[in-house]
Amino acid sequence: MAEKKRSRQPNGASSIYLGKDGKWHGRVTVGVKDDGTPDRRHIERKTKTEVTKAVRAMERARDEKKLRKPGQSWTVKAWLEHWVENIAKPYVSENTYDGYEVDVRVHLVPGLAAHKLDKLEPEHLERFYRKMQESGSAAGTAHHAHRTIRVALGEAMRRGHVATNVAEIAKAPRLEEEDIEPFTIEEVQSLLVEAAKLRNSARWVVALALGLRQGEALGLHWEDVDLDAGYVRIRKNRLRPKYAHGCGDNPCGRKAGYCPQKQQTRREHKSTKSRAGRRTIGLPDPLIKLLRQHQEIQEKERIEAGTDWETKGYVFASPTGGPLSPNTDFHIWKKLLKNAGVRDGRLHDARHTAATVLLILGVPDVVVDAIMGWEPGGAARMRARYMHVTGTVLKRTAQQVGEALWGADGRHLP
Repeated sequence: MAEKKRSRQPNGASSIYLGKDGKWHGRVTVGVKDDGTPDRRHIERKTKTEVTKAVRAMERARDEKKLRKPGQSWTVKAWLEHWVENIAKPYVSENTYDGYEVDVRVHLVPGLAAHKLDKLEPEHLERFYRKMQESGSAAGTAHHAHRTIRVALGEAMRRGHVATNVAEIAKAPRLEEEDIEPFTIEEVQSLLVEAAKLRNSARWVVALALGLRQGEALGLHWEDVDLDAGYVRIRKNRLRPKYAHGCGDNPCGRKAGYCPQKQQTRREHKSTKSRAGRRTIGLPDPLIKLLRQHQEIQEKERIEAGTDWETKGYVFASPTGGPLSPNTDFHIWKKLLKNAGVRDGRLHDARHTAATVLLILGVPDVVVDAIMGWEPGGAARMRARYMHVTGTVLKRTAQQVGEALWGADGRHLP
């Protein structure tokens, strides 16, 4: 029996018909184009059954908001480069952008560039992460690349360029959490003795006693310190410097950071972004005394520098008042550990140490969270991460258990 000729469907309804070319065709209205005209998608199959199945699948995708919108067919390379420069860069912090940019340029584009964005599959990503690690990248590096492409594909999905964020499905590289051992009280005391010999010695006391992050300590301004009231407000973060060449038509042949006429292209500090990060911390009396001495020494440096002094208000400044370099600060820390005869450790381990001291002292959790600047939602996880159970705590707990079971004098022993 011959098929009926194509009949006109109501506006917006899908249509299925046999074409003059002998193939079956389907037309599905999925929305409106940028110019206001209906967006009708065309499907072509050999049989009516096949085209009907394809039309119904497209209708379901349309109704579930999972249909890619018309227009440019992005490759992974084109989308990532567009996303990082035009979408991410204007809205994220400088440090976050730097991480995204390195992941895109160094890892993601070389490894995934030719894939069509809407054809990318979870298995492509999982094989890519494995190849990264087989080529020598650390699991943490591969994990960071995973987080970056997950954010980029999430934006592509919100804009209708892909139906699914396959990075949400792909298994991220497994990370083994490092077992970090904080410095002991004896090691801290050795570090403080050696730090007293250095310029800006209070900088290291602040790290070990208050647990400030590097950016928070180097971004500290005198306007945020009230020594009479005995507190400090954390409101700014020092950013890593970034430079451009200033040599113009006579290139120096060096990297931008070593150019004799280099120009700073990044602001020195930014405001602390999270509410928990913006916090007020009480100062121990010995630290107040030390900061007063530090203030007096800095005033003498200001007088000696004369017109070369930069009036920027940094608590920990260069000999002419400018901001300290995070890279130089790190190397001073490493030298401090060596000179104090203390085992090697990360600068961030000073923060672990401060948190552990708070645990030993039995400071309430809510106060610890406020001092450390932890967000309420993740505070419990951060305490578990930072506040290591030390021998002191274990011994005190064992003693309390013993007293509860056998009495303080052990008279209930069998």
